[in-house]
Amino acid sequence: SMSTIASAPVFASDNSDAQTFKIGICNYVDDASLNQIVSNIEKQLEKIEKDSDGAVSFEVTTENCMADATVLDQIIANFIADDVDLMVGVATPVAMAMQAATEDNEIPVVFAAVSDPVSTGLVESMEEPGANITGTSDYLDTTAVMDLLFAADEEADHIALLYDQGQDSSTTAIEEAKKYLDDKGVDYTEYTGTTVDEVMLAADSDAVFTPSDNTIMTAELSIYEELAEAGIPHYAGADSFALNGAFCGYGVDYINLGVETANMINSILVDGE
Repeated sequence: SMSTIASAPVFASDNSDAQTFKIGICNYVDDASLNQIVSNIEKQLEKIEKDSDGAVSFEVTTENCMADATVLDQIIANFIADDVDLMVGVATPVAMAMQAATEDNEIPVVFAAVSDPVSTGLVESMEEPGANITGTSDYLDTTAVMDLLFAADEEADHIALLYDQGQDSSTTAIEEAKKYLDDKGVDYTEYTGTTVDEVMLAADSDAVFTPSDNTIMTAELSIYEELAEAGIPHYAGADSFALNGAFCGYGVDYINLGVETANMINSILVDGE
């Protein structure tokens, strides 16, 4: 078995040979899934640094623009002024703003939790991104969630599609859900309001479907009790919805997504990928 005696810690300040990299992370909004990604990017970068035995040091600055485009632009401008070696955009709007801001300076951008990087124009293809940008996608298997919904209630004949029209992450999944329901001959109504009152209009259906939509996820804590009392199961595209009270969250493992994002950052900065 491994020896349990820890070696003396090596800090970058004691070792001028350490390669130091500056990384700027910007999160889009304060919600369970995105926070899971950020904390696991940070943890995995710390682990990589530790495992390098003083060869590599990451200076990480983490910001949150709280879904405010003006604040987002300012954060990115600060990262550029601060001469970061790489910036990380968590969620589609952040990734797109970073892409626009780095077209000339070619600072590498790694995104996380972009549901559809190809259709939003962030990358040319999943195999070859084609510019200074790459990352991890939380593409949702909408069919699998729908199959679950009808496995639980095969008689369901009216589904509410609850999402924020302003969220790029929802566009593709909602189109897929509509096609699925059309093919099945099941009625649906779209609810795109983001206030609790508007969300509650969805409660006259048999079930509610939401993709990995950050606006609704943030609202989940204030809506789940009323949906539960009305006996309406809320199916959504991430475990964090269920952690916030929804009936079922089914999607990508955001902890693992964060770890893999950090591994990509390491392969770009340290291994020169």
